[in-house]
Amino acid sequence: MKKLICLLGLILAGAGCNSLQDQYYYRPNAQIMPQHITKIHVRPIINRTEVFALEDRLVIEVVDEFLRNGAYSITQEEQADGILAGEILRYILIPVQYDTQLVPTVYRMEVLLNLRFIDKNSQETIWQEPALQQIYIYSAATLDGGMTEEQAREELWKNFAKMIVKRTVEGFGSVTSQTRQQTQINPNQTTITK
Repeated sequence: MKKLICLLGLILAGAGCNSLQDQYYYRPNAQIMPQHITKIHVRPIINRTEVFALEDRLVIEVVDEFLRNGAYSITQEEQADGILAGEILRYILIPVQYDTQLVPTVYRMEVLLNLRFIDKNSQETIWQEPALQQIYIYSAATLDGGMTEEQAREELWKNFAKMIVKRTVEGFGSVTSQTRQQTQINPNQTTITK
């Protein structure tokens, strides 16, 4: 009987601790934009890969996502309070699944960006994501519901644009980049395609 009472006491004490845990938890303050930044300029993104014109569609998607969000207006660099600058560091497209004739049926696309947001007045970097990564796995266009490489890239750019705008509007911690240790960048090998 004494063991049963001790066990019941432990269960009730654990339930009380859980309710305290639900009330108190660590939540860091978001690092959001300074109040004087109301207008943003998105610089052309630098393409460090060997794939031609990757950066154009990404810039268009980012600008469109900022316009959809509406938190900041997009303007020319001369009138802007903040500047978004970045570069595409790596573009990898590899087949990951084959059919019986060894024809690729599923591809894995991986893109790595280096982004930073600059306060134009002070010329200080407000935030930086040195290794923001997106991976997109898709079926080949020869299959039902499949897509081309270009269509898959469009989906990847949309995902990146949402992450970039969320990072800018909601602050630090809303998206995270990979660490440099996990993604070693080899300047001689920044692009792998099929």
